[in-house]
Amino acid sequence: MALAPTLSDDIAAGPPHPYRWTMLAGVWLLYFAFAVAIASMAPLVYRLMADLGMHRGEMGTVLAAWQLTYIFCSVPCGGLLDRFGPRRMMFASVLVIAASVALRGLASDYVTLLLAVMVFGLGGPLISSGAPKVVSLWFTGKERGLAMGIYFTGNATGGIVAVALTNSVFLPAIGGDWRDLMSGYALFIVAVGAIWLAISAHPASRDLEARLKAEEKRRSMDVFLELIRDPVVRLVLLLGLFILFYNHGMNHWLPDLLRSYGMTPSEAGYWAAVPTLFGMVASLSLPRMATPDKRFAILLGLFVCAAGATVLVWSASGPMLAVGLILQGMCRGAMTSISILLLIESGDGNTSRVGAASGLYFSVGEVGGVLGPMSMGALAHATGDFDASLFMMFGVACILMLILMRLRTVQERH
Repeated sequence: MALAPTLSDDIAAGPPHPYRWTMLAGVWLLYFAFAVAIASMAPLVYRLMADLGMHRGEMGTVLAAWQLTYIFCSVPCGGLLDRFGPRRMMFASVLVIAASVALRGLASDYVTLLLAVMVFGLGGPLISSGAPKVVSLWFTGKERGLAMGIYFTGNATGGIVAVALTNSVFLPAIGGDWRDLMSGYALFIVAVGAIWLAISAHPASRDLEARLKAEEKRRSMDVFLELIRDPVVRLVLLLGLFILFYNHGMNHWLPDLLRSYGMTPSEAGYWAAVPTLFGMVASLSLPRMATPDKRFAILLGLFVCAAGATVLVWSASGPMLAVGLILQGMCRGAMTSISILLLIESGDGNTSRVGAASGLYFSVGEVGGVLGPMSMGALAHATGDFDASLFMMFGVACILMLILMRLRTVQERH
């Protein structure tokens, strides 16, 4: 059943406000800090295992720990965003994320590090669900796809900075103590939150939030049930699960995988930044190109590239490895944003449910986000290398192709 137009739809359909680009810059900074908090763990894997006495299986559960809490918090966080607006909720998220990073620096063993990382999942969904909410309110048409791609480059840039510079620049600059580095990252994240508060305090932003709060709110459970009943939504959620399985698994373990090929920590950091760099290019170009008539073809191409990338990375040879990392980065950079576009533009495209829809996407998707790193870590620990893990990721990419074919069939029927 189609929903009646809401005030948020009227705002989104009106003339574009020039301040929308400044709001997008604020979202970009939040996603940059979000990525730094996540990616800063991967370059330190070998140090953490040595200092805290962990093996790869345990490290896999640590890397996946934040997704575990993310799963349970995404849906309620999406509801909070729809009810109270993104300004204060996204700032609260920054404080929780900063606390998680600071607590990592205080960890004394496997359990305390695990708990510190889990704290991230309490606040992270407010940013990952809040960013599409802000974009859907301030941007329409082709600009919406462009804006989605732009803010995803914040995630990519934060990942590049954390992965490439942690071992080569930041640690040497502070004397090699990873605990002090965690404290520095936490302070930086708090500073980003303060910038977001200043940007979102603009009268245009406050007016928009005031008008949204004046809307009649629908019960969160009603919105949730409406989304779950939609067969298109269910298939997009399944896509999200396997996309995040692939993305998080490859992202978290790539530096250690490259070190297993004989690279130094600094070399592995630079090479691990290659996918993120090309992911930025894909984030800027592909979502904008992914208009409804081209969306399935682009996603299918990305899934084929994801399968090919795992084979090329497995080859471990210089040129083939480089091509594999480039393809992997392009896939990781665009698969999530385009699948979210499928979700938020499903049904009647009502923007009042974007927060709930995005929260549901990440709640289901982060099941894959948990299983990806855990599965790769467990397989690497059991076999002594990453061959079986890469074969598993090849299979995941093939599953994504099958789900996409089913999704297209269902959409054509509707």
